[in-house]
Amino acid sequence: MTLAAFAAHPEHTRGRKVAEQESPLRNVFQRDRDRIIHSTAFRRLEYKTQVFVNHEGDLFRTRLTHSIEVAQLTRGIARTLGLHEDLAEAIALAHDLGHTPFGHAGQDALNHCMRDYGGFEHNLQSLRVVDVLENRYASFDGLNLTFEVREGILKHCSRKNAQLLGDVGQRFLRGESPSLEAQVTNFADEIAYNNHDVDDGLRSGLITIQQLSNIQLFAENMAEVKKLYGEIEEKRLVHETIRRMINVLVVDLCQQSQQTIAALHPASIDDVRKAPGYLVGFSQALVDKNLELKQFLRKHLYQHYRVNRMSAKASRIIEELFAAFMDNPALMPDEHQGAAKLDQARAVADYIAGMTDRYAIREHKRLFAVEETW
Repeated sequence: MTLAAFAAHPEHTRGRKVAEQESPLRNVFQRDRDRIIHSTAFRRLEYKTQVFVNHEGDLFRTRLTHSIEVAQLTRGIARTLGLHEDLAEAIALAHDLGHTPFGHAGQDALNHCMRDYGGFEHNLQSLRVVDVLENRYASFDGLNLTFEVREGILKHCSRKNAQLLGDVGQRFLRGESPSLEAQVTNFADEIAYNNHDVDDGLRSGLITIQQLSNIQLFAENMAEVKKLYGEIEEKRLVHETIRRMINVLVVDLCQQSQQTIAALHPASIDDVRKAPGYLVGFSQALVDKNLELKQFLRKHLYQHYRVNRMSAKASRIIEELFAAFMDNPALMPDEHQGAAKLDQARAVADYIAGMTDRYAIREHKRLFAVEETW
């Protein structure tokens, strides 16, 4: 692996919270990636909503498949830019570990429930998962990941919260940027969920090709497919169009980022962190096209009445679970009851955030359905 001078170099890591003897076979970022993949929180992503609740269909994306797709895009972009692929992949695989059941509807509901207790944000929760909640190792809580992976996981953070996070929160107080590996992951995440939500939206029937024909990014790439292949079947048309959309965005991101990096000429990762803003980004033309697509998805997919119905049900489940456990923490499993003695609201939020969609639905039935006896 040939790394650029401004990439993250594992031999120069800022280290782990708890010092460990390093592996003779794997660099520190490889070990972090492996720990994330073997974590309980990572496995739970298989049954957490992306847009559609898991039981609505076997072919819709989940948080797990989304995270894998982000990791695939991230590695390719990182390789092109001369960045550390293992670090970028680790950040991508961990970026959604703190997500609630039921996607953004679940996060919004839990944040509302926690409004008097410090709030809830899945980005902070992902860091909390790897720092505290995973309990697999005898020598420490969490996964004891390197600073560089933890830095990348923390995409957003208020100054108030940053003051409580120690080293990993300092960049938000100083107005600095994260590593380029972290920046790449943020954009790979956006590319993945926009384009794959188009795929799932079409599959579900909630949006149509006719509607998308008015969106420039989709229309241009669909026209290219039709020019090459004529009137092919709709399934192939959709897949060929979406893969071209992803390619256009990735190529533009790499080319524009290479130009921006070359103009600044950073000599180290510290130069990247002190740069005035992100060095990774799209050209203005692609920013505009991407924004048009995002606005379309927000209006026609995320706010579709069927998605709104699911979101309303999800909010009710989350809010009623939170109220029940706050009223009587003895209703939670023993391990969460112990944590509740220290901070009841946060323990309840941790328990609910860690649930899969189907576990949350079952737990709600256990507590509120008359026919349930346990």
